[in-house]
Amino acid sequence: MAELTLVEAVNLALHHEMSHDPSVIVLGEDVGDNGGVFRATVGLKEKHGCKRVIDTPLAEALIGGVTVGMASQGLRPVAEFQFQGFVFPAMEHLACHAARMRNRTRGRLSCPAVFRAPFGGGIHAPEHHSESVEALFAHIPGLKVVIPSSPQRAYGLLLGAIRSNDPVMFFEPKRIYRTVKSEVEDNGKALPLDTCFTLRKGRDITLVTWGACVVECLKASNDLSRQGIELEVIDAATVKPLDMATIFHSLEKTGRLLVVHEASQTCGIGAEILARTAEHAMCLLKAPPKRVTGMDTVMPYYRNEDYFMIQEYDIIAAARELMEGWK
Repeated sequence: MAELTLVEAVNLALHHEMSHDPSVIVLGEDVGDNGGVFRATVGLKEKHGCKRVIDTPLAEALIGGVTVGMASQGLRPVAEFQFQGFVFPAMEHLACHAARMRNRTRGRLSCPAVFRAPFGGGIHAPEHHSESVEALFAHIPGLKVVIPSSPQRAYGLLLGAIRSNDPVMFFEPKRIYRTVKSEVEDNGKALPLDTCFTLRKGRDITLVTWGACVVECLKASNDLSRQGIELEVIDAATVKPLDMATIFHSLEKTGRLLVVHEASQTCGIGAEILARTAEHAMCLLKAPPKRVTGMDTVMPYYRNEDYFMIQEYDIIAAARELMEGWK
C-alpha cells in the first residue's frame, strides 16, 4: 500500500476510474501536457490518450458548457478549474443547467459531471487563488459539494463523485495537497457522498470541520486532551448534503457544538449547521454553540494572510470558552 499525498490520491482515483470506465473524460486548462497547475492529472494523457484527456482554452465558461453537454449525452466528464475563484465564469452552466438537468427534462437526462477545483488560502497566493466560498455552491439545489481532508478520503470521495449521477463540486484544499501523507490502497472503493466521518472520539465537545482546517482541529484536540478536555472531531466531508444525523448523535454525548471553517462567517456552512441544530436538537445542548471562522473580508495578500487563517490557538480558546463559561 503506497503512502501518498492528497494530490497524488486525486491522481490515483482519476487513473483508476479512467482505466475501468471508458465514459470518464478529463478536461481543463493544462490538464494534459502539463498535468494540471498542481499536477493532479499527471500521466493521464500519456495513458489514456488525447481524446479522453483534453486541454481546453483558457475559458472557464467553455469548460462548464462543454462538461454539461458531455454529461447529458452519456459521458462522465471530470472538469478541472485551476482555482475555485476561477469558477465564476461557468456559474450559468453550473446553476442553470448542470444542477437542473434532471428536473428540467423530467428525468430524461441527467448530468453526472464532476467539477474539480483547488480552494482555500495558506499558500501565499492572490485572492482569486485563495477563496473558500463552498457555501455559495451549496446553496444551489441539485449540486453536491464535497471537500476531502486526507489522501484516503480524497481517493474514495472522488471515486464516489465520478460515479454519482448528480453533478458534484469537488473542492480540494490545496494547503494540504502535499503536507499530509497517508497510506492509500488503490482498491476502487468509493466513499459515500452523504456521510460525515468521525476522526476522533470525545466526551466534552463536538467539533465539526472540513478541508484543511481538519489539521488544526486535530492538533487542537490533542492539546486540549492533555488539559482534560476531550473533543469529538467530525469531518463533514460532504457539506451538501449535510449528514446531520452523525452530528446529532455526537451531541447526545457531548452537549456542546463547535464549528470551524476557513470560509467567511456570514451565511457560511457553519451557520447552516447551527441553524439545523437549533431547529432539531436544541434540547441536546448544554451551552450555546460557537463558530470559529474566517473573517468577512477578501483574502488578504500573503503578508497579512496569517491574520485571516484560523490558528490552533483560536480553536483552543473557543473550546475553553465553551467548557468554562457554560459548565
